[in-house]
Amino acid sequence: MDRTLRFTWDLDSLADALKISTQDAALYFRDGRRISFILERRFRDAHQGWKLAPSEGAGYDLVDEAGRCWEVRSVSKNIYFCPSYMVGSGRRFEERGFFEKLDSIGGYLCSDITLFPDVPVFVVPSLLIRQLYDAGKLGAGTSISRERFYTIIVPALKVVEAEEGAWPRPVNPDRQ
Repeated sequence: MDRTLRFTWDLDSLADALKISTQDAALYFRDGRRISFILERRFRDAHQGWKLAPSEGAGYDLVDEAGRCWEVRSVSKNIYFCPSYMVGSGRRFEERGFFEKLDSIGGYLCSDITLFPDVPVFVVPSLLIRQLYDAGKLGAGTSISRERFYTIIVPALKVVEAEEGAWPRPVNPDRQ
């Protein structure tokens, strides 16, 4: 089973609707702070029964039909898997909080926004991130480069394909 979804946009139509150049539209939506809101909703709308977190302050972004929580993350120059409150100037990684995060979510929906308007989304279970962390394959604070994401995580997804129930499947493929 394929563990990658694809969200696409018509860049010309999007830029036209926003009254900006296609170059500016692409630049804008390749910023994780800007596109995350839209990706969360695209994912929700592609999966029947999924809901947004009750607030932006929740420790997750989406809840699937089985009640599992999911975190939406952007693959850009880097991607991190620790809680957001551990990322940024003056903040530090805490292993206990990281493990609590992994225990509280089904996994991560990792979108390669560098490829906007054709964005692959990788469904990465928490168990895989824990295994990679324990094996020392994640960087300091669980941050890895885009290159390492594609050389470590994407191939590892093929190994865990048989894990039943961990992979949300879109029920509204037309809306992807």
